[in-house]
Amino acid sequence: MAGQLVLVIDFGGQYNQLIARRVRECGVYCEVVPYRISADEIAARQPIGLIFTGGPNSIYGENAPRPDPKIFELGIPILGICYGIHAMAYTLGGKVVPVAADGKREYGKTTTHYDGNCKLFDGLPSVGISWMSHGDSIAELPEGFEIMAHSDGCPVAAMQNVQKKFYGLQFHPEVTHTENGTQMIRNFLYNVCGANGDWAMGDFLRIQEEEIRRRVGDGKVLLALSGGVDSSVLAALLERAVGDKLTCVFVDHGLMRKDEGDEIERIFGGGAMHFVRVDAEKRFLEKLAGVTEPERKRKIIGEEFIRVFEEEAKKIGAVDFLAQGTIYPDVIESGLGDAAVIKSHHNVGGLPDYVDFKEIIEPLRLLFKDEVRALGGELGLPDSLVWRQPFPGPGLAIRIIGEITKDKLDLLREADAIMREEIANAGLMYSINQYFAVLTNMRSVGVMGDGRTYDYAIALRGVVTDDFMTVDWARIPFDVLNKISVRIVNEVPHVNRVLYDITSKPPATVEWE
Repeated sequence: MAGQLVLVIDFGGQYNQLIARRVRECGVYCEVVPYRISADEIAARQPIGLIFTGGPNSIYGENAPRPDPKIFELGIPILGICYGIHAMAYTLGGKVVPVAADGKREYGKTTTHYDGNCKLFDGLPSVGISWMSHGDSIAELPEGFEIMAHSDGCPVAAMQNVQKKFYGLQFHPEVTHTENGTQMIRNFLYNVCGANGDWAMGDFLRIQEEEIRRRVGDGKVLLALSGGVDSSVLAALLERAVGDKLTCVFVDHGLMRKDEGDEIERIFGGGAMHFVRVDAEKRFLEKLAGVTEPERKRKIIGEEFIRVFEEEAKKIGAVDFLAQGTIYPDVIESGLGDAAVIKSHHNVGGLPDYVDFKEIIEPLRLLFKDEVRALGGELGLPDSLVWRQPFPGPGLAIRIIGEITKDKLDLLREADAIMREEIANAGLMYSINQYFAVLTNMRSVGVMGDGRTYDYAIALRGVVTDDFMTVDWARIPFDVLNKISVRIVNEVPHVNRVLYDITSKPPATVEWE
């Protein structure tokens, strides 16, 4: 990747993906690499800065991950976060000790005092809330360091060695709970590392186009197009790069939302690529008949998708490349280092072994979801697709509690379409991260007209989140909920009750199944 580079050194922390996202949001390209990376490997990549992540270990623990000590001799600015500050202090001769004799971690929002003479805190208030999550703390600074922030329970909340451009934060600036945390990261990137903000999606598009053409040459590319954001953006990118050398197979399992299959065909069916839409609704419904257990639904749908894809790929003939919509969170969450060698097969979930392809190509594997959406915009895809609501692979099958039938699917499609339409009418489609309807298996007594009814209850779900690791229920205005409810009850047959889910994650999950 051309331009400036920051490497995020992964020590296994739960927020590592957020660190990389924050760096990208600041206009600087970064990649996450395992802590085992050597100083020579780092030097070869010529990064402008390094960020050590947090991690679950104690620096003195058995098999604790530790960086190559020679990294500190490269002359590259380093920011250590949480475990990262411990790794820095320990390696450079400081002393790290448990927070308390009882072994309890310091955790949560903490009032923290900052020294304005530190470049990380330039232009920020002298007091603010930071998010602490650690079991160890620094008792003695390494030579040449000075304390730059503290809290009541943490005497070394930040440290710096200005001469060597080494900085450490005991708290997590990457999480939203830390006030001005992103600005601290930005200050490190621009005030310490000398970043120029050259990470732009237009440049990524140009570079990927050239790379795809070079790799594919005269070969053929096959893509399983689900209609989701990732595969749709990848389809548009591949079509732009290789045109009719691309074949997209869209397996329409009949579990899509209202009119989505037709929209996908309308967008991708008229271009240079070869587009194949497979009507497999009857086949999937037969496989799902009588099945009520959520995990069985998922497995049946996943396996049947592969079987249909296999059959269609055989009709196409020899294929050189299989394209996947793998994105960066998939890579990070699947593990780095020892686990990285198997990641190229992760998203396929059971590759057709008869397809004669040279290799797998994953042009989006270095992008986060928001960056994939930005790339979709660069490619000219409509907002309705680029900002498509997150949709699970099993589709509406896991938004229907109990057995799946064609009638239930049609009922849910109408209710879900009404909710999405009213959310859009209210101008809330970009402020609620995910929203959808669920057909419960609960039936209740109601009164419609002069008659008694005994019909289904629809549950509405809306959530807000930064990362989907945790979510809060969306405070949709009552008047909007009222419009949705009135329309569903009046326009969707066999529904006489509408509920709103006000449960966060945890304890609930986003989806109901």
